[in-house]
Amino acid sequence: MTVILVLITFIAAVTVDYFLNHRRAPVFVTAPRRDVMPRLQPNIAAGFQIQPNLKYHTGHTWAQSESPNLVRVGIDDFASKLLGTVESVSMPQRGQWIRQGQKILSFQRNGQTIEMVSPIEGAVSDVNDTVIANPELAIKDPYGDGWMISVQSPDAKTNFRNLIGGALVTRWMEENALRLAASLPKSAVTMADGGTMAPDLGSQIPADKYLAVVNEFFLT
Repeated sequence: MTVILVLITFIAAVTVDYFLNHRRAPVFVTAPRRDVMPRLQPNIAAGFQIQPNLKYHTGHTWAQSESPNLVRVGIDDFASKLLGTVESVSMPQRGQWIRQGQKILSFQRNGQTIEMVSPIEGAVSDVNDTVIANPELAIKDPYGDGWMISVQSPDAKTNFRNLIGGALVTRWMEENALRLAASLPKSAVTMADGGTMAPDLGSQIPADKYLAVVNEFFLT
């Protein structure tokens, strides 16, 4: 009888231990990355494409809200045409905290380093490795596959108030185009087919003035 009681006690103890200490840990599933942004028909302002669903930093980067706190970041069409041909790009690391207006992107072009600022504050949650491997993608498709980083921004709503949106984007882009035209030969401001500005405007700027021009527009 004693042996039976001991066995019952042992089995009960093993059973309790199993449920307390050997239950399967919960599995957290990461939301799938959305590699391609919704394609909207772009508007044209002074020959440059602008996307109506984006908010713009005056340093020519853009931000798009993907959820209340998740923001996707890239460069605009004006920046892509000023950069023209780039050899490489550097971005912040995943997990790095960045601030609105901080230099976060670094392009190498003809031996020169061109930096651009962040439109948003938060922790970098994702980096577009495809653009790092092929930086020309950011130039050819700045509003789509050429996006740069995603940011977890706990104060995204406040950050977005500091950006340009709606009808103001058109006016702002037109003013920038007029300022840029003063640095370019008349032939360079001829629009390509479709009403958009010809690519690689940077190549039309004298080499000794190029950095000063881009730093003025990119606020760096």
